[in-house]
Amino acid sequence: MYAVVGCSECSNLWIIEGRSETTQCPRCGSRRAYEKRKKFVETEDASHARDVRASMLANRQGEGEAFAKLDSYDALEDEVADGVVDDEAYLEESGLDVDEVAAAGERDPRGPTRSGSKKEIVKAALAELDRPTEDEVIDYASERGVSAGYVENALEKLTRRGAVSESRGRYRLL
Repeated sequence: MYAVVGCSECSNLWIIEGRSETTQCPRCGSRRAYEKRKKFVETEDASHARDVRASMLANRQGEGEAFAKLDSYDALEDEVADGVVDDEAYLEESGLDVDEVAAAGERDPRGPTRSGSKKEIVKAALAELDRPTEDEVIDYASERGVSAGYVENALEKLTRRGAVSESRGRYRLL
């Protein structure tokens, strides 16, 4: 069962599903016994309860006539579900070439040799290389499109955080 109820403290309207001993207003937090709440409608249909609450809110704002011209929530949901435009139709209507957009999406803007984020590449260098020096990590990362400056900063941060150890210029992933 669904009930559209109101709060005597702040005039909020909400829907309660089922029946508990007490209810709490979602706006002001006041707690009352279910029996003491003002119930505007009790129904077995959730969409009917939604429609009643929406109508009451529209009437409060002086928009009752405009609301009366609208369909029910269920009808509006069905209408929206049927009216969804797929990506291809949207792109075509926007004047874009669908094949060209698809090809651009398949290209990796970071270049063909890079896989993963910059940080992941630095960590991969530390994992794959045996106790590498900073220069070896820089070489590994630069082959994958990561700058030397980023590698230096990343190694420093990883060392400070304790994710990497550095001893005599050699790094090890912990």
